[in-house]
Amino acid sequence: MKIIFQGMITMFLLTCSFALSAQSVDSIRSFRIMFYNVENLFDPFHDSLKHDEEFTPRGMRAWTWKKFEKKLHNTSKVIISAGGWRPPEIVAFCEIENRFCLTQLLKRTPLERFGYRIIHEESPDARGIDVAAIYRSDRFKELSHEAIPVFYEGDTVSTTRYILYIKGLVSPTDTLHFFVNHWPSKYGGATATIPRRRDAALTLRAKIDSIGYIQPEARIVITGDFNDTPLDESLYVHLNAKANQDSTGFYLCNLMIPFLGKWDRGTHKFREEWSVLDQFIVSSPLLRSKTGLRISTKGAEILRLPFLLEDDLVHNGTRPFRTYNGMVYQGGFSDHLPIMLHLEY
Repeated sequence: MKIIFQGMITMFLLTCSFALSAQSVDSIRSFRIMFYNVENLFDPFHDSLKHDEEFTPRGMRAWTWKKFEKKLHNTSKVIISAGGWRPPEIVAFCEIENRFCLTQLLKRTPLERFGYRIIHEESPDARGIDVAAIYRSDRFKELSHEAIPVFYEGDTVSTTRYILYIKGLVSPTDTLHFFVNHWPSKYGGATATIPRRRDAALTLRAKIDSIGYIQPEARIVITGDFNDTPLDESLYVHLNAKANQDSTGFYLCNLMIPFLGKWDRGTHKFREEWSVLDQFIVSSPLLRSKTGLRISTKGAEILRLPFLLEDDLVHNGTRPFRTYNGMVYQGGFSDHLPIMLHLEY
């Protein structure tokens, strides 16, 4: 009886050990990238080199340290909630004012315990908003990064955000090329600003082609707020990012195309219309690879966390729960919903 009992205990311990080992292997194989337009994450201090007066204590939004801290904690809540058991390995942002905002996000919120590191370069944007990324140093090793300027054809005065290019290791044998974008907005008219988003697309495409020419199997992930939908000219024609293709060559696939045309679904809402402005675009090796880094079966998703939405009493359905409703402070999150990309290796 004693021998049988000891055998049962041994079997139980082996089973537990195998289960824990399986969980460990499973967690190592997944790699998630999140993108979030946080909508005006400004500190409350005036920068004399930027047009940031709106987000100061004496500005029209009466932006204070208390409101800034609330914004930081709201942003960390989104990141932690999106990750489930653990936060994403990489989180990319747009509409971050400066590195100080990112430092405070990682030091004054529960994100502190996850060991995120910052990748950021100050851009020439007139309002002072930038793109940036944070990454978990235990899951990703940065090799290099570069701020790529976007120049407008025939306009040597206007400026916009840099495209942030990051190169790093997901595993000892898997290199990831990662681009964070915030393309020119439609402020001034959607038609009038088409050339500006075209120039951003051509700038990015030139960099992609230079990587693909040298490394035809390069794993490339492109994300950001493009201020255009996947079927608009800038993305579909100039960047040449389309749906998945039955092809052996190198091409770009826009993973957000399947989200188009769904009622009350998108990443941004203007009046009654949802649109998909925030996107993930990947290179073909991530789609067809049988080994190494590749897209998981979960693919890309729009994170419709319940606390990020509120009822739209004017245009029906739901809408993002924003920090401000017009000029009225309500302590919400953003006018965009975050998106997540699931990879595995």
